[in-house]
Amino acid sequence: MQFNDIFSRVKSASRSLLSLSDAERSAVLVTLASLLESDSESLLAANAHDLERMDFSNPLYDRLRLTPDRIASIAGDMRNVAALECPLDEEVERRTLPNGILLRRIRVPYGVIGVIYEARPNVTFDVFSLCFKSGNACILKGGRDAEFSNDAAIALIHEALRRHGIAPDVACLLPSTHEATAALLGAVGYVDLCIPRGGRKLIDFVRDNARVPVIETGAGVVSAYFDAAGDLAIGTAIIENAKTRRVSVCNALDTLLVDASRLADLPTLVAPLAGKNVDIHADGASFEVLAGCYPAELLHHADAATDWDTEWMDYRMGIRTVSGVGEAIEHISLHGSGHSECIITEDARAADLFCRLVDAACVYVNAPTSFTDGAQFGLGAEIGISTQKLGPRGPMGLREITTTRYLLTGRGQTRP
Repeated sequence: MQFNDIFSRVKSASRSLLSLSDAERSAVLVTLASLLESDSESLLAANAHDLERMDFSNPLYDRLRLTPDRIASIAGDMRNVAALECPLDEEVERRTLPNGILLRRIRVPYGVIGVIYEARPNVTFDVFSLCFKSGNACILKGGRDAEFSNDAAIALIHEALRRHGIAPDVACLLPSTHEATAALLGAVGYVDLCIPRGGRKLIDFVRDNARVPVIETGAGVVSAYFDAAGDLAIGTAIIENAKTRRVSVCNALDTLLVDASRLADLPTLVAPLAGKNVDIHADGASFEVLAGCYPAELLHHADAATDWDTEWMDYRMGIRTVSGVGEAIEHISLHGSGHSECIITEDARAADLFCRLVDAACVYVNAPTSFTDGAQFGLGAEIGISTQKLGPRGPMGLREITTTRYLLTGRGQTRP
């Protein structure tokens, strides 16, 4: 396959997006949302084909699975994106230089954004809607696990584009092969930005091998700290929601840090997890407290060499005992991935210290990390959650996938 021919067509098509109005781009997304709902059976059939090839016990199974409710949610997010204010041409800065030249800085698209992702067919729609609304063409590289789902998704996207007389090349799905990944990472001159969405292994590979600019997203080793001044009812609800709402997503809770002074409350804090068959990997002190209070078949001794650094993506969670907020912060600095962290406390000073010293894209006080999501943040959807510091950080919506340029207007001034 001649990948450069594909990339060249996408690059050329990306320039055509600049002539579309925001209303025209939004109309395409509304059409696609309607197609999703009216043609959901074909998408579900393709997804069922993918699910047949994956072991149900695989942590990625839940990410791969589409349901009528999830499709309705995708369509709803797409309509939300369509209704958002477009950041293009937004004036970030405006001033007149001493020589009389008017300087303006405005938001513009990157051009072509490549996204590499694993078994998450909803990402195909999220990426397209955000890229298209912000005037970017997209090159999608999904995993083999979601091959049939992604093929069905891109067919719907191309149908919506055709109905509005727009070249389908503004959205391209590459084959689910290693060769396609290598070509995308080396597409200098064609791809302006590459975003990996997936586990640590995928993100590390992209960062280490890309010749095009990369924004790291996704991998989340997430902790919640139950402070000495934590409210037991609030803590119990937060821990259950953060751990079990959807275990396979990057904002799910991986490690619970418990203040040593509150160990007696630990059985109550984790009681709801037993009903959902969550395996707990506990350190010595917490294991001793939970023994006889938590189902024995679900309680294990933690391996400190590996468990604190594990993104479980499953019904599993680590528990570690710490002596105060300072030790909790130190644990997070050593084992966190810069994604989302939480403190449960009624002590304003402890909350302030946690917020100031924890180095993560999203830091929560008395709220679960499950809220780290573009739609929840009012972004309509997200193209990923950036865990790096250069460029955007946290959930990336429309504004985060634009760049800026300067426009200067004079009246014949010359530089001395």
